[in-house]
Order: sequence, then C-alpha cells, then structure tokens
Amino acid sequence: MSKRAELYACLYAREFPAQALLRLRPELRSKPCVVMDGIPPLQQVCSLNTKARLRGIMHGMTCVEVDAVPGSIVLERSHKTEIAVKAILLECAGAFSPRVEERSEGTAFLCGIDIAGTQALFGPPEMLVRSLLQRLRAVGISASLAVSSNFHAAVCLAKGLSRCVPIKVIAQGEEAAALADLPITTLDLTEEQEETFELWGIRTLGRLAELPERELIARMGQEGKRLRQLARGELPHLFRPVEPAFTLREQMELDAPVEVLDSLLFVIGIMLDQLILRAKARVVASASMTVQLTLDGGGVYTRTVRPALPSNDKQLWIKLLHLELEAHPPQAAILAIVLDAESGITGKVQLGLFSPQLPEPALLDVTLVRLRAIVGEGNVGRVVLEDTHAPEAFRMEPFTVPSGSPAVVASVQQRAAMRQLRPPETASVALQNHRPALFFFRESSYTVEHAYGPWRSSGNWWNQTLWGSEQWDIVARAQDGSMLCCCLVHDLMHNLWQMAAFYD
Repeated sequence: MSKRAELYACLYAREFPAQALLRLRPELRSKPCVVMDGIPPLQQVCSLNTKARLRGIMHGMTCVEVDAVPGSIVLERSHKTEIAVKAILLECAGAFSPRVEERSEGTAFLCGIDIAGTQALFGPPEMLVRSLLQRLRAVGISASLAVSSNFHAAVCLAKGLSRCVPIKVIAQGEEAAALADLPITTLDLTEEQEETFELWGIRTLGRLAELPERELIARMGQEGKRLRQLARGELPHLFRPVEPAFTLREQMELDAPVEVLDSLLFVIGIMLDQLILRAKARVVASASMTVQLTLDGGGVYTRTVRPALPSNDKQLWIKLLHLELEAHPPQAAILAIVLDAESGITGKVQLGLFSPQLPEPALLDVTLVRLRAIVGEGNVGRVVLEDTHAPEAFRMEPFTVPSGSPAVVASVQQRAAMRQLRPPETASVALQNHRPALFFFRESSYTVEHAYGPWRSSGNWWNQTLWGSEQWDIVARAQDGSMLCCCLVHDLMHNLWQMAAFYD
C-alpha cells in the first residue's frame, strides 16, 4: 500500500495582539500603535505595528519609555479579542481544508493546514495560498504563508518570510536548500541551546544541517538530533487537527465610553462588514442580528432584530439596528460591543412572466420597525386568534415568511361569509318562550323566522375581565320583505343585546 503524499501550508501572523486590536480600528492602522500587557504600573510592550517599530519602539519597553515617543498610541491587550480573531482565522483556513492544526506561540498566531488532495478544488498550491492570503487580508489580518511536504519546514519558512514576499512554495526534496539561509533563531531554542550554537559559530539552519549527526547527539543528546532534522526539513510530524465551530460573531472593546448613537453605529458598521464577508464566504446569509452592549457600571444590554428574510445587505442591518436602538436606547455609556448573527439561507422566488412585481422584503422590514416605534411593540404584526371562546380574543405575532409550500392543500368549496361589526351595535330584542321573536335594529323592525341557539360561554372569573354571553344565529325578515341573516349576542353580565355580525 503506497503512502499518502503529504503537503502542508503554514499560516503565520506575527504581532498578533496588535493585529487583533487594529483589525476593527482602520483609523489607527496608519499610526504607531503599541499593545501593553501586565499589571499597572509594570506594563510592558508585548506587541506593536510597523509604524511603531520604525519610531524606535521595541518589545519590553515600559509605559514611560513609550510616552517619550511622540504620536504613539497605547492599547491594552485584550485576550477575549485575540480568542475571537483566532477563531476567525481558523474559520478562514477551514474553508480550504477540513484538517487544520493550531500551534500559536508567544505573540504570534500559527496554524498548519493539510492541503494534500485539494488541487482539484483550488488548483495548485500557489493558487490556494494566494486565495487564502486574499481572504486573510479581507478580514484585516496580515500573514505569511509557506507550503512544503514537511510540516516543520513549512513552519520555519513561514516564520522567515518578509512582508514584501509573504508566500513561499517549495517542492519535495528541496526543503534543506530552502531552509539553509534562515537564522538559527527561527527554531524554538532554549537559552542554553542558543548559547551553545553561538559558541560554535552556528548562525543559520544550513550550518546546523551540515553538522555530523553522531557527534551532535553525543554533545546535545536526542534534542540535537531533533534540531538537525528540523534544519534539514526531515522531522516527521503527527498532525492533530482541530474542529472549531462556525459562529458569526464579532466583538470589540472600546477605547473610551460611547454615549452617542451615531458613534456606536459607526463601530457597528465596521463589524457588520466583517460579519457579512464571513457569511458570504460560507454561502449563507444572516437571519437575525443580536447586539450585546456592555454598559458602564457592569450592566449588559441586549437587543435582537430579525427581518422577514435572511439578508447580507449591510444598509438594511444598519437601518434596522439604528431604529431598534433609537426606540430602545441603552441607559448608560457603552464600553464593549458584541455582534452575533444567526446564519440562514436566502430564498429566491420565481415570478411568472405577467406576475406583478413584489415589494422588496427589506422595505417591509424597515417600515414595520418604524410602525412599532409609533404604535408600540405589540401592535404590529399579523393577527392570530386565541384558542378560547372569549369574544375578540386575538394576539399579534411578527410577520414570518414560510420556508416551503404547505403540505396539505385546502379543498375549494363555497362557504358563508361573516362580516363582523366592530364594535358590536346595540339591538332591542323581544323574547317569546325564552327565544328571540322580534328585534329592532338600525331603525328597522325584524321578525325572527328561524333562531339557532343559544350557545353559551363564559370565562375569566378570576379577574376583572369576567365575561359571559350567549350567541344566537338568526334568520329574520324585515317589514319590506328583505331577509337578514345575522348573529345576535346576549351579554349576560350586563343584560345587553348586541348585533355582532352579518352572514352573506
């Protein structure tokens, strides 16, 4: 049985804490930014962008040293944000292969992707890594990518790539030559190992690969053999894939409390761009959007909007969230924002050649939100009858679009139509043997020819909405000979007769 050919792509994002924080802050990317980590006042620089490095800022500098650099912007490290962005990067990598292994270290994000057998889907490795790099840049992350048949060789190559040349693909058997010029610091060495190689004059992986194996093992043990295999691109690897769950979530901790709705919507707009981009990459749409706001003082404020149909229209979501937050504003300043989207599938309607043009669902959603702001939350939607005999009992439910055609088709048959009077009109009724015999309604007198009933009902005896009534279905004739089919209701609580409906 032949062994399966191995091929790995390594994704390496350096200065990950800074990239994670600046991803949703495009206005700060052109400024020198540093990320501080630690307990005040002992905080030190743990990550920084290129602008800050060009200003002379380095890792380990204190707040006092950073403040001496004019124009530098200081950000606090957010582990929650880093975890969320890691999930997004694993999601991007998972779009090209189901086998992804995370090996993040220090302040860098690192993951390996098993791309063996993906040529039929994504083309040659060069095309795959370029597509992956393009997707990473779309989500706001700068990274380098290397491809090799040896996992550890791909890792070392990705670490050694520069920002000018972020992609490297090496053929099988050329690992040692490709790694030869990389510095020895590319490997994860201990301080003792670094000191030993410095004394020996070993500064590149090529020099380390040339050392005789037996003598190296005699001086450094099996660890020396492992380092030599790494330098030659020959160390085997046991791949441990992860299976991250797909969640459409974006979160951001604000630098200062926000109280103005326009400023909040500006930040939400940037987060929506990323959510919609990720949803389109998975060929899904957002069915609902939940905004969770962390308020000044420790409270959490949550609102959810759900349009009639799933959509990836940013302007629609901005408008719906704007109207929702305008109608229900938070009661304190906002410190952090979390956007959660529920994925759904957009439906398509095939119209006939002569069918009228249907209105856009987005226009209906915005109109409904505006109506709710005017008439109240519970007064917009579709009417649903309650399962009760109480008169005029109904509730309002949000409009929904059915996902499919109904399973049962109702048979077409002629039925009597009821025209209900709202409100019911008063009628004067004369009884004979406890049954309606004559009634006066709208200045006309009617003689009852047929009376069906009574149907009695009562309820809600436990509160103030107590009701009790009896209903009669009447066939009556007026003095001019015209017929009237109607429904008379006798309110037993107030001894009042009312005309409730006509039958046509």
